[in-house]
Order: sequence, then structure tokens, then C-alpha cells
Amino acid sequence: HHFLPDAEPRLVGRKALGRVLSDFAAMGATPRWILVDLVAPGDTTVAYIDAAYAGMSALAQEHGCSIIGGDTCRGEALEFHVFGCGSLPRDTARLRSGARPGDTIRVTDRLGGSLISGSHLSFSPRVREGQWLRDWANAMIDISDGLASELWHLAEESRAALVLDPARVPFTAAAAATAAPLGHALFDGEDFELLFTLPPDRDATFDAAWRAAFPDLPCTRIGEVVRAGEPEVRLAGGAPIPRSGFDHFASPSEQP
Repeated sequence: HHFLPDAEPRLVGRKALGRVLSDFAAMGATPRWILVDLVAPGDTTVAYIDAAYAGMSALAQEHGCSIIGGDTCRGEALEFHVFGCGSLPRDTARLRSGARPGDTIRVTDRLGGSLISGSHLSFSPRVREGQWLRDWANAMIDISDGLASELWHLAEESRAALVLDPARVPFTAAAAATAAPLGHALFDGEDFELLFTLPPDRDATFDAAWRAAFPDLPCTRIGEVVRAGEPEVRLAGGAPIPRSGFDHFASPSEQP
């Protein structure tokens, strides 16, 4: 589900761990220990497994966490089941349920076209950015299943109405080169950027502080939380945004 058979094994391993680290980033946490369960057909080469673990190990070292163990099992398909433990100060986790009316909605970097460009294998989990945002954001989530899907998660968990300005959504070069870049940003998924809401009293000073901390990474205001109550996600022009994105339990023909 997460990589094609011809994908470079080092990148397969990197992605297997990167997806987990992105979840830590979405809460502002520090990853510490990683367990990996390997399931593999009997004809899988040792060289393939070594390369995949090298990709995981390099990313773990980059973010200061350690692969401390796991398990191995024979199976019909190659699978890496990755589990992580981490930490953060008590009561500081950024959840999906913290969005409040008046918050602005922001996103790191650019969205869409992850499969077209291959970035779904080589993305950088925003762990350091998430830790920094812990002191700024009201709510946060990573974009794994698509911008539309994650906006709906925020709306439902926060019991709030969200409005997205389509003219502000930042597209990757791969998405911008297509006939429907907004559709790619909304529904492709696997961007693994951070989507968060910022309280209005911090909005005026945020951009300068962000640029000072992360001068090479864009962060764009793309909408706002307009009211509390019934969950809703719509475009600034009024059109509703469907609850759509990658569904792990749907058949390939049912994916957006």
C-alpha cells in the first residue's frame, strides 16, 4: 500500500520510519525508541533487507532516535511494521481537537503530486518544526491522506467550521504542472507536511518568528476557523469540500 515493487529499498525503509516520525511531529513530540517487525517472503534477499534497514537507521539517526528491536516473520508480502515511543512535556501535546474560532489555518511547505514526483518516498518528517509549533499552535495534524481529509479531521475533532482559501494553497511543482493542482493538493495525500491552526493573538508575530527558525521552509496561511458547532469544511466561495482522501480499507478503484 505504501510502496511499489520497483521502489529503491533504502527509500522504502526511510518511508516506513518517516511515516511514524511524522505522527510524532504532528503532536510536537520527540521520538525516542523504534521497534520494527519485518514480514518477508522466503525469497527476499538479505541485500534488500540490509538496504531498507540502512534507510531507516539513517533517518533515525537524523532525528535522534534508536531502533532498539522488533521481530521477523515469513509472509506472502514484504511488510515493515514500525512502532515508536517518544515523549513531550505533560499537557503540551498538540491534538486535532484544539482548533478555535478565529484561528488561522496554516500548512508547511507545498502540497500535491507526491506519487508523481516520488516525494512520497523521500519526504522529510517535520519533527523539529512540530516541536517548535507546540508553543504556537492550537491544533495540529500531519497530511498523510490528503489536505481535505485532514481538514475534516480537525473540523470533526474540534467541532468547528473551517474555510479554505483555494487561492492561497501552495502547490508543489509536480501538482502545479497538472490540469487540476488543487485536486492533487486536496486528495493525493502522502505530503507529510504539518497542518495546524494558530490563535489570533499570535498571528501577527508568527511569520517573522517562523522565518527566523526555519528560513528555508515556507509556511502558508490557507484559511481560518470561522465558528464552533457543527463540523464543516468549505472553500472560501462557499462550495463544500468532500470528506475524501486515501482510505486504507477501500479498494484501489474506490480511491480518489
